[in-house]
Amino acid sequence: MLNADAINQLRQLKTDIEESKVVFPGKVKATNGRFGFVTLDEGRDVFLPPEEMQKVLPGDRVNVSEQEVDKGKTQGVVDELLESPLSTFVGRYLVKGKGHFVVPETPGINRWIFIPPKERMNAQPDDYIYCCIHKHPIKDGKGQAKILRVIGKAGEPGIERALTLATFDLADAWPAPVIEQADSLNEASITACEASREDRTERAYVTIDSPATQDMDDALLAEPNVTGWSLSIAIADPSALIGPESAAEIEAFNRATAIYFPGEPLPMLPDSISTRLCSLMPDMNRLALVCDLQVNNDGSLGDYSFHQAVIRSKAKLSYDLVSNLIEGREDEDIKALPDSVSNSLDQLHQVATALRKWRSEHALLSGDRPEFRLRLDENRRIRAIEPSIQNEAHRLVEECMVAANRCAADFLAKQPSGLFIQHPGLRDDRADNTRALIESYAPHLAEFDPSTADGFREIMKQTSELKAEVPVKTILSRQLARAELAFSAAPHQGMGLSAYTTFTSPLRKYSDLYVHRVIKAALWDTPMTALSEDKLLALQSAQFKARQAANSLETWLKSDFAKTLSEEPMDGVISRTIPAGFFVRLEANGLEGFISCKDLNGKYSFDPVTLRLTHNKNGRIFQLDQAVKVSFSGVDDERRQINFKLVETADIPVAANAGDG
Repeated sequence: MLNADAINQLRQLKTDIEESKVVFPGKVKATNGRFGFVTLDEGRDVFLPPEEMQKVLPGDRVNVSEQEVDKGKTQGVVDELLESPLSTFVGRYLVKGKGHFVVPETPGINRWIFIPPKERMNAQPDDYIYCCIHKHPIKDGKGQAKILRVIGKAGEPGIERALTLATFDLADAWPAPVIEQADSLNEASITACEASREDRTERAYVTIDSPATQDMDDALLAEPNVTGWSLSIAIADPSALIGPESAAEIEAFNRATAIYFPGEPLPMLPDSISTRLCSLMPDMNRLALVCDLQVNNDGSLGDYSFHQAVIRSKAKLSYDLVSNLIEGREDEDIKALPDSVSNSLDQLHQVATALRKWRSEHALLSGDRPEFRLRLDENRRIRAIEPSIQNEAHRLVEECMVAANRCAADFLAKQPSGLFIQHPGLRDDRADNTRALIESYAPHLAEFDPSTADGFREIMKQTSELKAEVPVKTILSRQLARAELAFSAAPHQGMGLSAYTTFTSPLRKYSDLYVHRVIKAALWDTPMTALSEDKLLALQSAQFKARQAANSLETWLKSDFAKTLSEEPMDGVISRTIPAGFFVRLEANGLEGFISCKDLNGKYSFDPVTLRLTHNKNGRIFQLDQAVKVSFSGVDDERRQINFKLVETADIPVAANAGDG
């Protein structure tokens, strides 16, 4: 036995070792395997073996120390849990012998987590469940979960949407204070605001939207004048009915945006506000923030002003009806329009044509990429995918919205602080590749600097019609950075504008609602609470999460629909390339599927400059925008990825130097 002195010496030695050990803070990064990494705050990654990975969860902040293993390699040892941001997750309920577990659907949690008896909520095997971590595994690698809600079983109608909401922690129900606030508002609430506003109820404003749209947030009016047109854009004004610190405003901030899930959207504001009291319904007095602006004959913008007004839309018009009127096709609905509305629509078309011409010459237009509409069946799964045709009426509305938003950006740029959408153009980490691409395939554009707004705009304009061996503009479009919200004005290079913001969708986007508050506070001293930097980051994060959720659900529904495809050859276009293969977008329905290089004969090399895949021996090329024929080969249900097989044809291009050397 050790005597007391020996025991004290051992304790002191252990203390000395602990005090002398160097630990590094970092964030746990999971992989598809059982191992992982800790990305240290200093920038490097430390390997975590499976036994250490069992003690942590993806995203955990931990302190790790390094220990040397064979041949000078090191691995991490988790010393301390600093923070665990993973609060909730979804998974399937599994019973194995006497053990009850959740099999997480969250990427990176590659283990079953035990659910103790008191935390099972009568869940049944194979139920999808919404859980939280009941006991973190940091001490012994044996975590526990607690069921918060049973979501349902695979195959149940709407399970995909319910599971997506739970996965992304999105609320489907309104908090009680929001319901109470919404219920307290009525038509009298609108009447109470009318006296302090301009009365524009006699003017011929109209809304143009899809027939099913109920949250109409813009109405338009145009009249000719000596130098062009007077264009008036009335935007729904929910900020007049909900206060800046109210429950509805707080919930709108938390949601950040309405999410247009297939079949059943998730709104930002309660229906009683967004589709009734604030929607610019026909023949109803509605509150609006109006932008009046002069559009000159050449499409340039002149003076503008903002007004708090009451309007009364004279008609809810569909895109198809307005397009028919523009193209001179008459039907009974067009004949029934009042002359004031018909005249305004004619002027609106002329205004939009001039605005678009100006933008095509001085800014950048986005290409008309084919869009598709998902039609769901009674089980809320896709029964058909139909082309969504963009007509002249869509472009008319787009040009009016862009013009109004440009005016708002110009106004905010003159204020101490605003809210803008900045787009820096090309990603900094792709600068060398971009330069090499231009020097090789568009050398006449090498004098332009793509990192500047003017240079980027000129390069994108001149590559639109460029005939080259590779699709230069498409490649550049794959190198773009993500647009971001900011308090100060800066170029939106993707649109070719010196500054941009949006305020035209306040029923659907919190950032637009906030811009309303900034404009009204500057002009009429109405109350507002300014966003902090932290709040701005939270808002942007919520917007990104909403996009991820919408894409996730759509991908899931499409992957299920793809299982109904035949194995007949289908026409498609290569939409994305990676070293492992390429994605093909079908022309008929927009579905995207993957073709792996492993399924092609031989080995292929990936060029990060041209984004080409080239066969190492025979020179066969696969590149962006290339037409190919494919057939359906299956779905990877874990990734929800559609897989295609290439249908061999004689027109697959070959590199010019194939076989050299």
